[in-house]
Amino acid sequence: MVQKAKILLVDDRPENLLALEAILSALDQTLVRASSGEEALKALLTDDFAVILLDVQMPGMDGFETAAHIKRRERTRDIPIIFLTAINHGPHHTFRGYAAGAVDYISKPFDPWVLRAKVSVFVELYMKNCQLREQAALLRLQLEGGGGKVALGDAKEPAGLLAELSARLAAVEEQAEALSKQLDDDSADAAAVATAAHLERKLTGLRRALDALEPGTGNGAASVPSQS
Repeated sequence: MVQKAKILLVDDRPENLLALEAILSALDQTLVRASSGEEALKALLTDDFAVILLDVQMPGMDGFETAAHIKRRERTRDIPIIFLTAINHGPHHTFRGYAAGAVDYISKPFDPWVLRAKVSVFVELYMKNCQLREQAALLRLQLEGGGGKVALGDAKEPAGLLAELSARLAAVEEQAEALSKQLDDDSADAAAVATAAHLERKLTGLRRALDALEPGTGNGAASVPSQS
């Protein structure tokens, strides 16, 4: 069963959190509430999130300060942040949001359909990256001589394991290609397009490493590309 992605919702007003949950419930992912910047940082210590929806104006630690802490942590710095704000102070305020590391900056009231579409893109990218990490982990086990211990049904022999890995990787490649085309067609955010391109590069490296393991290539000690 595919594990659901987690989406972090950060807002000091319960009614705003309730509205976000209503908008994003159709994505069928796990929605996690945080009523302050401090609470958000605490949640980020233990859980992985596909995207963060972060209110700018909060008492105490505001959205900009919270984002700065998120971007300073190695564990969380690559999580996409979408800023939400009730007022628009003009280009300078928006620029400050992007400078803090946000991938988008949306003023309230926002179009629910647009927000849901933006969030869904980052959820898809997160899921593809999770699949890619799984393929890389299986490939590393094979390279280390642990192929017979990997739980892949009946594919316990090296040849069967390679075939299973190749099939799984092909499915991820197909989905990543479809997602990239969708981003191009929708004129999506530059950050989402860049993330998708990075994912495709990692897929290409993984495919090359897997192909090098095929019988007859003479390179059974191929290296696995870094997943950073």
